[in-house]
Order: sequence, then C-alpha cells, then structure tokens
Amino acid sequence: MQANRGRDTKPEMAVRRAAHAAGLRFRVDYRPIKELNRRADLVFTRAKVAVFVDGCFWHGCPTHHTVAKSNADFWAQKVNRNRERDRETDRLLRDAGWTVIRAWEHEPADDVVARIFACV
Repeated sequence: MQANRGRDTKPEMAVRRAAHAAGLRFRVDYRPIKELNRRADLVFTRAKVAVFVDGCFWHGCPTHHTVAKSNADFWAQKVNRNRERDRETDRLLRDAGWTVIRAWEHEPADDVVARIFACV
C-alpha cells in the first residue's frame, strides 16, 4: 500500500489540468478546516468548495468497485471505513458552510469542472 499515491493521481491531475485551463485557481491537497485532519484534492477557499476525486476501488464505486480475491474481509472493512469517513467528512464540511463535490475517478474531467463551475 505504500506505493499508492495520496495525491497527484492520474484522475486528480486530469481534473486539476481541466480546472486550471478553464481559468479556475485553487489549492491542492489542502485542509478546508484547519482543525479537521481531512484533506481535499482541490479547495476553493473563497467560495468554500472542497472537491474530492475518489478512486473506484478505495471508496467503493457502485459501478466499478471490485471485491478483493485475497484478504477479502480486510479490504471490505477498509472500503466500508473509507465510505463512513467520506460521509462524516461531507457532513462536517457542510456543517461548517462548505460545499462538497465528490467525483469518481472514471468521471470525465470536463464534467467534474462543470460541476465545480456551478458552485464557484
């Protein structure tokens, strides 16, 4: 698991490139709330918009998530805990006045940027 990137993944980079090309400026891998140890992939501080680009395996995409063949119980618990943490993060950010955008890694970057534009 050490080789798995926490930031600068290919889907995240595609969204960042598309957002930057569209004229949007943002912070990368940034804590929207300083006291909360959760980092969003793209953060628009003035508009209070946090964007997360979630991996299909790690966050349990309903379309593309695959069940692990080895150590299945461990991975099922890990994905379920990730989903719970995602919901908790969304709730905490919304309670603090933030808009949360969650995108799956398979979504086209331009579609994600269009969703961002609707909120910024």
